[in-house]
Amino acid sequence: MNLNPSRLEFARMRRGWTKARLANELGVQVRSVQGYESGEYAPEPERLSQIGALLQFPEEFFFGDDLPLIDEHTASFRSMSKMSATLKRTALGAGTTAFLLNEWIEERFRLPEADLPDLSDLSPEDAAATLRRMWGIGEAPINNLTHLLELKGIRVYSLAIEAKEVDAFSVWHSGRPFVFLNTFKTAEHSRFDAAHELGHLVRDRHSMLHGDAHSPEMEKEANAFAGAFLMPKNTITAHRAGLATMGKLIDMKRIWGVSLSALAFRMNQLGLFTEWTYRNLCIQIGKYGYRTTEPNPMAPESSQVLRKVFDSLRNEGVSRTDIARDLCLTQQDIDNLTFGLTLSGVSSAARGIGRQSPPSVSKPKLRAV
Repeated sequence: MNLNPSRLEFARMRRGWTKARLANELGVQVRSVQGYESGEYAPEPERLSQIGALLQFPEEFFFGDDLPLIDEHTASFRSMSKMSATLKRTALGAGTTAFLLNEWIEERFRLPEADLPDLSDLSPEDAAATLRRMWGIGEAPINNLTHLLELKGIRVYSLAIEAKEVDAFSVWHSGRPFVFLNTFKTAEHSRFDAAHELGHLVRDRHSMLHGDAHSPEMEKEANAFAGAFLMPKNTITAHRAGLATMGKLIDMKRIWGVSLSALAFRMNQLGLFTEWTYRNLCIQIGKYGYRTTEPNPMAPESSQVLRKVFDSLRNEGVSRTDIARDLCLTQQDIDNLTFGLTLSGVSSAARGIGRQSPPSVSKPKLRAV
C-alpha cells in the first residue's frame, strides 16, 4: 500500500502537535512537514520511522485508507466555548480511533441496536419525561447511566484527556450514536455529561447531522434535559423535606448520582428553595471545594459492553496487543478509549488466531443488563 499523507496529518493533530513542533523535533523545516502532509513528497523511510516514534503511531498506521474524520460542526461538545482548537482536534481524533475500534468489534459481535426517538419537538423537561416512559424506567433513580445508554444502542467510549476544558461530546456515525466521556472528571460530573449528550442525541439529531451542532441555546437546553432526566420533577419534589441543609443535600445526591451543584440547581429550578437558601448553599458548596470534588464520591461508571467484549476475546486468546496490531494503534490508545479496561491473556499467535482471520459468521450477541 502507498503512504497516506492524510494519516500523517491526523497523527500529528491527534497528539496535539503543531507542524512547527514536529519539524523542530525532526530537525527539518516546517515546509518539509507541509510537503509530507500534502502528499507533495513522502518522507524517507528513516524519517517516517522517526515520525512514528515521536507521535506514538506504528509505521503501518500511515499506510491505511482514509480515516472517518469527524467534522467539528457535527459533534456536540459539552463545553465547546472553553476548548482550544488543539484540544478540540485531539478529542475529535480520539473519536476517529474509536470508530476504528468500534468497527473492529462490530465485525465480531452483535451489539444492541440504537433505540433513540426524535424528541426535537418537545421541551427539555417533556423530552426527558417522555424518554423515561418510552424506555420503561419510570421516575426512579438511574443506578448506572452508562449501562442504560449502552442498552439503548449508544456506543460509549472514554476520553483520557487530562484537561478540564474537555468534558464530553457526542456524534452520529454510520447511523450509530456515540458518546465520549472524559475519565478525568468526577463520576457525578461524568454522569451529567452523559445525560447532557443524550439530550443532544434525541433533540438535536437533525442539527448534528447537518453540521449545525453548536449554539448557546442548544447547550442550555441539553443541560435542562440532563437535569430533568437524572432528577425527575415528581420524585425530587417528593424528597424535598429537610433538604435545605448541606448534610441533607449530601445524603440526597448519592441517591440520584449527581453533583451537589446539580442537585441544588435542580431543586431551585423547581421552586423548592428560596433564593436566599439557594445562594447560601452555593456559597457553602464553593467554600468546601465541592464544585470540582464531591463529598462521598461515587465510583466511576464504566462500559459493560466493552467489558463483555473483552471477556469474550480473552476466552478466545485474543489479547490487547492483537487488537492494537490489527488497528495499527498503540495499546495505550486502546486503553484510553475503553475506560482503562485491560485485556490480558496469551497472544492470539500462540493460539493460532491470526490477524487475517475472517469475522465469525454468527456473531455473539452482547447486550447490557
